Amino acid sequence: MNRTMLRVSRALAVLLAGVLVSGSPAHAQRVEDSQAGKAAAAAKAQAEFGALQGKWVRPDGGYVIDIRAIEAGGKLDASYANPRPLPFAVAQATREGANVTLFFELRAGGYNGSTYTLTYDPSTDTLRGVYYQAVAGQRFDVYFVRMR
Repeated sequence: MNRTMLRVSRALAVLLAGVLVSGSPAHAQRVEDSQAGKAAAAAKAQAEFGALQGKWVRPDGGYVIDIRAIEAGGKLDASYANPRPLPFAVAQATREGANVTLFFELRAGGYNGSTYTLTYDPSTDTLRGVYYQAVAGQRFDVYFVRMR
């Protein structure tokens, strides 16, 4: 009986060692692949949307959109100032063919769902589009220029 238990114990040890050895590199590979994938996605977002970073001012009122960073998938790290900073509930950039479109939604500070839908014009380095003022239910054609 002792011999049988010894054989079973050795067999389990060999089996466990095989699982551990073969499992570790695969796990490390998945982590490396995941990190490489995230880095590639961030680089792609920067290439597609990198020109959007910076502060943009709306000349007709001094409102400012500050785009600090672009994450993978086009999510923007951005805020709005009128004149004090407010967070965007949604800040997203998308590419549709040659056009880069930005969508911003405000829910703070009495804006209650007001939105900007803007298109980046690289030839004039401007953001142009529509501001929807949700409280009044009105739409306005607007544009932003880059602050220098």
